[in-house]
Amino acid sequence: MHRRDFIRNSLLSAAAVSLSSEQILVSHRFTLEKSIRVAVLGTNGRGLEHIKALSNIPDVEIAYICDVEEHALAKGVNLAEKRTGKRPRAIKDFRTILDDKHLDAITIATPDHWHALATILACQAGKHVYVEKPCGHNPAEGELMAAAAAKYNRLVQMGNQRRSWPNLREAVQLVHEGIIGKVYFGEGWYANNRKSIGFGKITAVPSSLDWELWQGPAPREDYRDNLVPYNWHWFWNWGTGEICNNGTHEIDCMRWMLQVQYPSKVTSSGGRYAYQDDWQCSDTQTASFEFPEGKSITWIGRSCNPFPEEGGGRGFKIYGEKGTLVNDGGDHYRIYDLDNHLIRESVHRASEAHADVINPMGPGETLDTVHFKNFIDAIRDGVPLHAPISDAHISVLLCHLGNIAQRTQSTLICDPSQRGRIQNHQEAMALWSRTYQPGWEPKI
Repeated sequence: MHRRDFIRNSLLSAAAVSLSSEQILVSHRFTLEKSIRVAVLGTNGRGLEHIKALSNIPDVEIAYICDVEEHALAKGVNLAEKRTGKRPRAIKDFRTILDDKHLDAITIATPDHWHALATILACQAGKHVYVEKPCGHNPAEGELMAAAAAKYNRLVQMGNQRRSWPNLREAVQLVHEGIIGKVYFGEGWYANNRKSIGFGKITAVPSSLDWELWQGPAPREDYRDNLVPYNWHWFWNWGTGEICNNGTHEIDCMRWMLQVQYPSKVTSSGGRYAYQDDWQCSDTQTASFEFPEGKSITWIGRSCNPFPEEGGGRGFKIYGEKGTLVNDGGDHYRIYDLDNHLIRESVHRASEAHADVINPMGPGETLDTVHFKNFIDAIRDGVPLHAPISDAHISVLLCHLGNIAQRTQSTLICDPSQRGRIQNHQEAMALWSRTYQPGWEPKI
């Protein structure tokens, strides 16, 4: 059996435990007149996982690989050719391909500060978009992305893959049907063992990197030797911290299960505790969100201490009046009654999901492919997106509000009727958007 056939069969087996036809992945739907042509943007890490997932879906052509760094570009092109047998075109500036009328979609795995602008430009050019979390660098960008998708009638799916995982979709249905009664509290966590990034030195930009294009909409700074390819996550000019980098997933799942939208109150505590270095965001954070429905969510992030909870480096718990649901990071759940007796557990468990729960590149190829396949099915057959930007950006807003509360060292009072706008706090509301490099402002 060929490797790709094996993965497709694994997907079908994983999906077979779901409860509705929408959740079942059926290969006969791919009787298409033409391939879906896709460009992958950003292949120095997560974008390589995009290539793997797309290569598992029949009748999808990876037409372009785009990256501003030569070695990352080569990695993406070579991987796509290896996986599909066809060599895509290598492009440094993705904007040059947006006028290709035969290009159907782009997937975005750039640094966070590029997500909104790339999405908006793609929508304006008539392309559908799969964009990694967080969907924007700040709350205003998430709103702009949702508005662009609506204005240009484009499908925009965010990479909160758990929305497509069969067992978690089953778990959500069970919770919404009342298996643990009225639910009122979600508690999530993420743990890793990240090391110090030291103190960077201003140095010459590597000849392989287009630093101007890499910075894009962000205000210009000198190149330092501890930013690229990954540590930009911990600098406010480009990144959004661990809560947006990883907390997005669990916070999204908890919001999904509790059926809440915009918060009324947000608090956060923590800081950069583990090391003294250039890292600007928190490595230790406890963020809490209260909702007008009488429900709340708490997320705890430990970037530099990997001690697991419930057997996993990440996960969440949902508490209800009749019991508790536990997820330990992968596509698996356990449900307990109030006497702490196990009353239900998911049948299938994808091994990749548990093995890679703190892998920064993603949850594993099988579970990645499920979410990408939903995106392709939406383009091809009109099935509903599992994580449309109109809803997904609300989960990311919670993460941004956690960061804003932390950065301002204050309690945020928000107005749910005004899409979570912060009330009576000028300093905090100033972080709702950002300053852009002149000429690079996202506009719809």
